[in-house]
Amino acid sequence: MDAEQWIDRFLMQMELERGLSNHTIQAYARDLGRFNLYLRGRGLDLGGLTQDDLNAYLVDLGRGLSFRSVARHVSAIRVFLKYLVRHGVISGNPARLLDLPKMRRKLPEILSLDEVDKLLAAPDGRSPKGLRDRAMLEVLYAAGLRVSELIQLRTFLVDLEGGFLRTMGKGSKERLVPLGVRAVEAVRGYLQGGRPSLRKGPNSPYLFLNMRGGRMSRQGFWKLIKQYGRQAGIKKEITPHVLRHSFASHLLEGGADLRSVQIMLGHADISTTQIYTHVTRERLKAVHEKHHPRP
Repeated sequence: MDAEQWIDRFLMQMELERGLSNHTIQAYARDLGRFNLYLRGRGLDLGGLTQDDLNAYLVDLGRGLSFRSVARHVSAIRVFLKYLVRHGVISGNPARLLDLPKMRRKLPEILSLDEVDKLLAAPDGRSPKGLRDRAMLEVLYAAGLRVSELIQLRTFLVDLEGGFLRTMGKGSKERLVPLGVRAVEAVRGYLQGGRPSLRKGPNSPYLFLNMRGGRMSRQGFWKLIKQYGRQAGIKKEITPHVLRHSFASHLLEGGADLRSVQIMLGHADISTTQIYTHVTRERLKAVHEKHHPRP
């Protein structure tokens, strides 16, 4: 069996056994597809692969990709070759001792409280579309959801009386996240005055519908949030993840403990959440330098 067939089998197992998202599976497919092209172009086969071969591949990648992208490729190759060892295709994993490129951790972009207020006020609440968009933005910021979690949110998973929602995160792990009063009010307004007008044909289980009555897509929401960012006069690059970053940073600035923020974000490792403590420190330093008489 050639490398391409093993890659297909590996991707199928990742999807079925680990419950990874389509986005993650597609990233694995792209990275391993590029790796396969490299092997074929140099006449290399999986059975004879060495660490020197992999180091040469990383050098090749480094000519056109960022450190972060190269690190992602290394991660994909490691997992794939480990899978091949388990299935007896190769006797050892030549990627086991492969060094990840060293990266300077980039602090995430976040919005100020004033910018969040402007963004959430941008949709026109007099139309069904505006009611939907405001509700989506309010929920995204109130619960710190990933965009995939937001668009896949089903109506029955939102408890407006209790003020929380249930969502399925990475690795098919379910978590409960509180909703604030404003998000609850925005969703109520959308359910009463927006969603009935957007619904076409049989009732969809999804909370947020597009103009054809189907589920809102990732691309559709990305376009919306960028449009409202421009409309609100915000100069920063606005993405759904910027609101998630802002949610976490604003909670910590307000005194929330790191463990609680980790649970709400659905991070498996608290070290992932700790990046927001660095963001908070940087913001405090900026405020100090701007306003202290002797910075």
